[in-house]
Amino acid sequence: MKIKSIIALLFLGTAICLGQDDERKAIDKVLDSWHQAASDADFEAYFDKMTSKGVFLGTDATENWQNQEFRAYAKPHFDKGRAWSFIAVERNIYSHDFDNSAWFDELLDTQMGLCRGSGVVQKVDGTWKIAHYVLSIAVPNENVAELVALKKENDSTLTAKLKAKK
Repeated sequence: MKIKSIIALLFLGTAICLGQDDERKAIDKVLDSWHQAASDADFEAYFDKMTSKGVFLGTDATENWQNQEFRAYAKPHFDKGRAWSFIAVERNIYSHDFDNSAWFDELLDTQMGLCRGSGVVQKVDGTWKIAHYVLSIAVPNENVAELVALKKENDSTLTAKLKAKK
């Protein structure tokens, strides 16, 4: 009886690991095809990979776009036949159980140099979709002081405006 239980647990564990690997591959494919759709300026394919309430946070402090706002921003870029080109050079995908959500981070080769993307994917009707994406420019630690000085005036102005809204 013990041997049957152990064998059953081994098979179950293997099945769970294989299932999680399949989910990781599916998420990987969605993210790669999302980036490819932007490179191809395929507006419908790009936004089809996001949830209807998807959020995109860009590199500028003012870029907190809900799905419809992001569509409006992106449409002219896609219509010109050139959106942006991001190629993942490293990606990590995490989840507790791959039931309905997972999160990820990725290093990207872009026209801005190395960037970092991170976000959350949700399973919608059996398909993984991007619910939240954050894009940031990767800044080497030795260049942070220089960057902070460069953006100081703009940050001060924006911070004052945001504090005045509260």
